[in-house]
Amino acid sequence: YRFCPIMIENLPKLREEIKDVSMSDLKDFLESIRKHSDRIGETAMKQALQQKTFNIALHKQTGMNYKKSACVANGTVPEDDHRGSEQAADEDGEPEEEVLTVQDLVDFSPVYRCLHIYSVLGDKETFENYYRKQRRKQARLVLQPQSNMYETVEGYRKYFSQIVGFFVVEDHILHVTQGLVTRVFTDELWNMALAKIIAVLRTHSSYCTDPDLVLELKNLIVVFADTVQGYGFLVNRLFDLLFEIRDQYNETLLKKWAGLFREIFEADNYSPIPIANEEELRTVISKFPFQDSELVKQTFPKKLPMSQSVPQIYMQVKEFIYASLKFSESLHRSSTEIDDMLRKSTNLLLTRTLSGCLQNLMKKPHIGLTELVQIIINTTHLEQACKYLEDFITNITNISPETVHTTRLYGLSTFKDARHAAEGEIYTKLNQKIDEFIQLADYDWTMPEPDGRASGYLMDLINFLRSTFQVFTHLPGKVAQTACMSACKHLSTSLMQMLLDSELKQISMGAIQQFNLDVIQCELFASSEPVPGFQGDTLQLAFIDLRQLLDLFMVWDWSTYLADYGQPTSKYLRVNPSTALILLEKMKDTSKKNNIFAQFRKNDRDKQKLIETVVKQLRSLVNGMSQHT
Repeated sequence: YRFCPIMIENLPKLREEIKDVSMSDLKDFLESIRKHSDRIGETAMKQALQQKTFNIALHKQTGMNYKKSACVANGTVPEDDHRGSEQAADEDGEPEEEVLTVQDLVDFSPVYRCLHIYSVLGDKETFENYYRKQRRKQARLVLQPQSNMYETVEGYRKYFSQIVGFFVVEDHILHVTQGLVTRVFTDELWNMALAKIIAVLRTHSSYCTDPDLVLELKNLIVVFADTVQGYGFLVNRLFDLLFEIRDQYNETLLKKWAGLFREIFEADNYSPIPIANEEELRTVISKFPFQDSELVKQTFPKKLPMSQSVPQIYMQVKEFIYASLKFSESLHRSSTEIDDMLRKSTNLLLTRTLSGCLQNLMKKPHIGLTELVQIIINTTHLEQACKYLEDFITNITNISPETVHTTRLYGLSTFKDARHAAEGEIYTKLNQKIDEFIQLADYDWTMPEPDGRASGYLMDLINFLRSTFQVFTHLPGKVAQTACMSACKHLSTSLMQMLLDSELKQISMGAIQQFNLDVIQCELFASSEPVPGFQGDTLQLAFIDLRQLLDLFMVWDWSTYLADYGQPTSKYLRVNPSTALILLEKMKDTSKKNNIFAQFRKNDRDKQKLIETVVKQLRSLVNGMSQHT
């Protein structure tokens, strides 16, 4: 027949035209699912979250752990879950939301048609290779994030939706076609995608400084992982990544709480909390576990020893624990692991953030001695409250602190270190204040006679010390005693340095006597027990070097000094020969000019010669000491 050659000639052309048309439809399909993959993924993630929420609620109510729904994996929700959903909807009195399937969102007919045509025409392998190649390209495009994705949670949500949408389509193709894609192919795509996803999230999450955004990202990752896991993909590495992001979350929390702590410390008045009535007392105790049976017995109004920052800091530490706990939810971790996470993050808050804020606070110029005393009292109460924080975590996790390997809170050491630092600042600021008074000293070092009364600057200094040590009554005894001893020693050293100053060339006996009146006032202050707890004349011994030196010069008892030098029973045991020599040289120069030793020469005209002799003997002692050294 004549039409046979025509058919033989035209059929291959028709076949190619049919293949071209079907391939064109396929390309349109691929472009369409690329544009709509985020909606597909969003629907799948939403259904996965709803199913998970339902399962949790049902598990709590009945103790039954319903199996996870495959969501849109096979186009339907399992039959048991449909019944459960219907029951839940009936109980709530709300109509069940229509469950969309992947077929509702995407028309797969171009794929089926093209696959069928290529199969019939014996070119199925060509079609499979083309489809897989195009989907690999689309996978790489889907995995590319926007540059500013880390700025908002919506950026992350769109990113995850696109990826889920891509794999929902591949899973559907896997189940409804034979051989177009295989499990090996989808697993290969997923492993490539997973590596890229982890790298992207690791980079973008590191830019985030808002803990709320990091927490939302974590929740998105959990929903994303649960969704793709429902399609049979392995997600262990995603949960491992969440532990890295948890550290990032804790860092952002620590920065946020550092700001909160600074605000609390800045707003504090560093005065005991006034309590006017029972209601105010209950309000404070509801925020902070304060216990003092003696204070409770006192009548209103009364004062709590700590300042207002203490209950505020305690409440913020509890809020931090709650915030840290939020990240641990849905991570499929045991109570023991969650307990360990909470304790470690709380330890970081105490030992690094709060400790750092306290250290910086104490260095601020507006923090004076009164504020430092209050800080010591505050840290004492916060230290005592640490056991209640332990109990607080235990109540959350139901893990006893006595359990083996349980991390203990380091609050005790944190507040002890802060207290020691505050004590050191007290000693430093006291000495600085003493130096300020010393700078006001204005001695006439050539005065022939003393004024008959102590210098004004010194009396002001002693009055300041007396009022300051009255504030120390709330401090632990040893702290107050150490501060008092430190102040007296520093005062004694400063007065001695004043006498021995190389800029001071001449000192008269009248100036020595005036200086002695000032030292007597220091000794009287020390003997008045400005801080209780000192035994005997312990505090007065701070001025013993000055006392023995002044006595030696005022009594002019050189024979005794030189005779008993080096003996443990010496009356002037604390007088160093070099110190005596420096002061005697200053007085020798004065005697030559002002004839200050005239009265001695009346009684003993060889007095000047005696001074020379004493100077030589003192130099001999000093030289002997240096050679011995």
